[in-house]
Amino acid sequence: MSGSDELVALYDLAGTVVGAATRARVRAEGLWHAAGVVLVRSGDGSRVYVHLRTATKDVYPSTWDCWAGGIVAAGETPEECARRELAEELGVHGAELRPLFVHVTDDETIRAHNFAFETRWDGPFVHQESEVVEGRWLTLPELRSWLDDPESRFIPDGRLGALEWFRREDEG
Repeated sequence: MSGSDELVALYDLAGTVVGAATRARVRAEGLWHAAGVVLVRSGDGSRVYVHLRTATKDVYPSTWDCWAGGIVAAGETPEECARRELAEELGVHGAELRPLFVHVTDDETIRAHNFAFETRWDGPFVHQESEVVEGRWLTLPELRSWLDDPESRFIPDGRLGALEWFRREDEG
């Protein structure tokens, strides 16, 4: 089955699973779906791992992201998706995931409930060549600077999720 034929879970506006459709249909019709995304922090929490998406990604190619993740498949939970994507994209296996929050992306093209998780991991990383060009560590102030710069090539929904993460960290 090709990526566009993959069955993904359909969600409603409230964040409840309501069915399944092909990835191609979800993209073409802007249907509500979900993603499991993971913020990878260094063991001491002072740095965040960011990666550059390949030019062949179907959405937001050649942009930086601090979330490893992807679309929740039909029959999969957001946490299962987050674990799968973390292993596929960055080669991270067996890391403990801590649930953070759910943030919504609704830009009329992409409508998704992003189930955000965090893990602590110092490496190693093994990038999936079809999805990740390169990766690097950023300190929290460096990441904040990238996010605050509208000219940075940062994935829009990843930017919003990371800003929400910073907002919650600042409150905590």
